[in-house]
Amino acid sequence: MPNYANLRIGHATDNEHHTGCTVFLCPPNTVGGVEIRGMGPGSREIALLDPLKSVPYIHAVCLTGGSAFGLATADGVMRYLAEREIGHPTPVKPVPIVPTAVVYDLFINGGQRQPDSHMGYEASLAADSGEAPAEGCVGAGAGVTVGKWSGFLNFMKSGFGMATIEVDGVTVFAGAVVNAVGDVVNEDGTVLAGARDHQSGRWMVEQDPLRRFPTAPPPSLTNTTLVVVATTAKLSKVETNRLAQRAHDGLSISIRPAHTMHDGDTAFALSTGLIEDVPFDAVAAGAVHVVKEAIRRAVTTAETTNGFPGLASIKS
Repeated sequence: MPNYANLRIGHATDNEHHTGCTVFLCPPNTVGGVEIRGMGPGSREIALLDPLKSVPYIHAVCLTGGSAFGLATADGVMRYLAEREIGHPTPVKPVPIVPTAVVYDLFINGGQRQPDSHMGYEASLAADSGEAPAEGCVGAGAGVTVGKWSGFLNFMKSGFGMATIEVDGVTVFAGAVVNAVGDVVNEDGTVLAGARDHQSGRWMVEQDPLRRFPTAPPPSLTNTTLVVVATTAKLSKVETNRLAQRAHDGLSISIRPAHTMHDGDTAFALSTGLIEDVPFDAVAAGAVHVVKEAIRRAVTTAETTNGFPGLASIKS
């Protein structure tokens, strides 16, 4: 099985309504950090990741569809962990710490269903099943799209992607849910997936190469790329937050434009291991690499859904 830097990952997916959630269960003593650079994030328990806050460890991260409604999935993850007495110790009982972030995936299903606590619980069960997590239109990636800068008719389907690398004897992993205004691009800057004329198959950026925003840009608060980076290197809370900052470098390389007024781009970072004396900048360079590759995997593994073309279907 691939190495996910000690994380256990599971999805719950509603294939009828194209929504879901993805849970990353953490090993004991996992240190968390976060960096939010989008203007419209939706989140829960983010403040506890600040190095100034006293809670030292987290127990899971949940990424979910459903916009702010989807934050209810964290209740199911908390229930799953509480049943196993996993959480921050308190005088009465352990309280699970589950930072959660959302994407707006209501376009495809018309808002008919949002992920709930039951889905959070089911995703946690899947994470503990020992099965390798799928990529593509699953979990929080079930209903996401890219290339929205050119209008509703030119979207392409995106999803959930992963990538892993070994750096100086430690593992660096990234999982990404890509729901961007911008296009996902190759290493040379050419479009991999994004705004596309569905009749001609041409990339819309060819018609406007210097900018990717029309005079009437898409509605704000409806686009977000979510990233989870994890490493088996032992990092402090300050370093883990710094790693989350560096994760956004990979996002900026692979999505154009990124961090717009219409995105809620958020990156979590997790230190899940005990390998000491690893140069931080080596781990950070690895994080940049796996983030950009996970984002590209999110679009290359996505299948056509409800008329929105996906690369996995186009190339098959």
